Amino acid sequence: MIPLKDRLPSRTRPMVVYAIVAVNCAAWVYELAIGRSGLERFLLEWGFVPLRLAADGDPQKWVTPLSSMFLHGGWMHLVGNMWFLWIFGDNVEDALGHVVFVLFYVLCGLGATLLQLAFSLGSGVPMIGASGAIAGVLGAYACFFPRARVLTLVPIFIFIQFIEIPAIVFILLWLVFQLVSGCTSIGLGAGAGGVAWWAHVGGFAAGWLFARAWRTLVLRRGAR
Repeated sequence: MIPLKDRLPSRTRPMVVYAIVAVNCAAWVYELAIGRSGLERFLLEWGFVPLRLAADGDPQKWVTPLSSMFLHGGWMHLVGNMWFLWIFGDNVEDALGHVVFVLFYVLCGLGATLLQLAFSLGSGVPMIGASGAIAGVLGAYACFFPRARVLTLVPIFIFIQFIEIPAIVFILLWLVFQLVSGCTSIGLGAGAGGVAWWAHVGGFAAGWLFARAWRTLVLRRGAR
């Protein structure tokens, strides 16, 4: 299933979403400029590599959970992540406000990294991509707007269908796929198949919990 757009217009212009997309695209252009010869070293330096946590005298390792959120391994990796952020991120930014959304996005990315780390201790493979943080956006969207409608492209055998489905249904189906893929990847090595499935689950959980806490805080303030 491929989301095409949601039916929930945002009230404000999502400036932070625009900025995140711009930074990710700029980072990708820089990766292209480096070329294949220097790209592997660059990703090892700025991607999150669990094995580096045990290294002494390497202060840069503490920056990589953040820097890795803006790096990608290919055009499809970048476009897929930015597409999901573009569709779901504006409403979440609208609900949280611009400044809080920045904090939210970073925390979701860190939550994604922590859960993936639990399944890939000792791995020397760099973890890169915005998908963990964007999974957090999906978690928050499901919490804030479960009844919103999402126009979705659904391939059924040789036919293509365009179906509007509730956001909660689309996102829960997405989450089930991440969980199943994560479970089947256990024992196959970190990021089996090139995808850090548990980072998606961790980011989603962080986003859902943050949104729940934010909604409770807003309701309490309103009650006062």
